[in-house]
Amino acid sequence: MQIVIRAVVLYFFLWFLTRAMGKKELAQLSVFETILAVTIGDLVQQGVTQEDVSVTGAMLAVGTFGILILIFSFVSYRSPRARPAIQGIPVVVVRDGAPVERTMAYERITLEEIKDAARGQGIADLHEVRLGILEPGGTFSFLCASDGGAERG
Repeated sequence: MQIVIRAVVLYFFLWFLTRAMGKKELAQLSVFETILAVTIGDLVQQGVTQEDVSVTGAMLAVGTFGILILIFSFVSYRSPRARPAIQGIPVVVVRDGAPVERTMAYERITLEEIKDAARGQGIADLHEVRLGILEPGGTFSFLCASDGGAERG
């Protein structure tokens, strides 16, 4: 019965925390934030199954992660100078239909990954692409010469 009570307490705590964090943070999880979510799951599991000394310990650890996510989000919003360090910057991986090999090597992405992303956005050939951009969140955006500058992504 104690596990059920602990689970209910942590459920409502997580519900409150996700509401407080807001939609943007939850909808656009970065790789780091996804890892944090898995870690939070482990901390909650320990608090529920009593591997930790108390449910309070799990709430403190998860709450600390939530507060740090909010702080980083606020700093990123308020400080344009800090934003690239926190969120990352978009990088050009295709310019005028040609892959930018140096950027691809640095980002460890293959030509096939770029072509797959382009096909997923209805672009049959990279020669149609004026700019191919790897966004900070890991998605691709493509600006095609035939679009008159309209972005796909």
